[in-house]
Parts: sequence; structure tokens; C-alpha cells
Amino acid sequence: MTIDRDQLKRAAAQGALHYVKNGMVVGLGSGSTASFVVRALGARMATGLKIVGIPTSERTATLARSLGIPLATFAEYQRIDLTIDGADEVERGSLNLIKGMGGALLREKIVAAASRRLVIVVDQEKLVDRLGDNTAVPVEVVQFGWQSTAAALERLGAAPRLRPAGEDHPFITDGGNYILDCTFGGIGDPQSLERRINSIVGVVECGLFIGRSSDVIVAAPDGVEVLTPAGGARGG
Repeated sequence: MTIDRDQLKRAAAQGALHYVKNGMVVGLGSGSTASFVVRALGARMATGLKIVGIPTSERTATLARSLGIPLATFAEYQRIDLTIDGADEVERGSLNLIKGMGGALLREKIVAAASRRLVIVVDQEKLVDRLGDNTAVPVEVVQFGWQSTAAALERLGAAPRLRPAGEDHPFITDGGNYILDCTFGGIGDPQSLERRINSIVGVVECGLFIGRSSDVIVAAPDGVEVLTPAGGARGG
């Protein structure tokens, strides 16, 4: 059976709307799944929902504005009621994450850290038994001396690759930095690895999101499931 992943993403996005209440400050995630959430919020606002959004990328900001979602900054709101975002991998049980394949990991982590609740929306293909089995860890680094930063990451056991944006130039984040996609293989202690990566001079932030998920909404062909960090689950 062919699975329509966009249909699953829409289902997960619709499940996330349950968490959104009038008057909330909502962090708006980046990436393909999060874009479905932003579109669903725009549709809800057309029927009376009132929220303010804080986007995690310029692309998300552009989409939100086109849908009539009012945007704010941290100058106006230092705390966010709820952030809804996607992920590249979700570890079963712990609900630890790898994020950043869309290139917005720094802003995503800033917004997640300021949020009272972080709800992740994914399709079933993003669930893994151990982080790093299928996905590299994106690491945002300053442009100056990035080769030295890459060498330090190699000493941690990574195989870093400078992310390209075309044949002859690297990808540049909204913050003006490069991204090194670091393959580690299965990660036994993601909390320790996050700390060690972030201690390297030249690293801005890494795509390991440890202990930040409040709930993970997982869409599968047979329905939507909500996972909690304690390992519990409930059907949707």
C-alpha cells in the first residue's frame, strides 16, 4: 500500500490544533510538517481564533503573514505558551529529537526553550528506537574557521559534511551561519553528546533536542497517536 505522507502530515497538524487556545502566543515551527500546522492555524483564524505567532524561520514568517497570522518578537513576549514544530527523528520512550534538516535549528531551539509546552508533529516514519540511526545531527557553526570546528567534531566521532545549497556554495542559515551535518550512527547518550557538541568553540547550536518535548503527535495510516515523554500514549 502506498502511504501518502502529506496526508499523514495534515492529520498530525490537525491533531495539534487541539492544544491551541484563544489568546495564546504560539511558536510556529519550520519544515514541511510544521507548514501544515501554520496553514491549519490560518484557517482557524479565519473562523475566529485569535493568537499571536513567533516564527522560527523567515520562510515560516512569510507563510504566516500570507495567511493573516499576526506575528510578534521576543521584544514583546519573552515567554511562549505553546510551540508546535516538526522533527527529523523522534526517539521512542524518551521523545528526544533530532531537528534542523530544514536549516532553522537555532531559532527552533530558542523558541522551544522559551515555550511552556513543545508539541511535535510527525508521521510514523520519523519514530526511531535510537537517535542517529537514520539521520545526521545538524550542527550550526560560524563561517569563520568552520574547518577547525569540523575537525573538533570529528574528534567526537562525527563524520561532518558541510551542507550545500548548490553546486558551488554552502547553505547559509537565517543567522548567517553554516551547517555541518554530522553522522554519528546510533547515539547511546544523546544528552552528553549535545553538551559536548555545544562546548566546541565555533559551534552555535546543535540539532539534538533533549528533554524538550511535551507531547508528540504521530500520524499513521490507522490513525493519530499522542505520545508523552513518560512513554504513555493515547489514541486520537
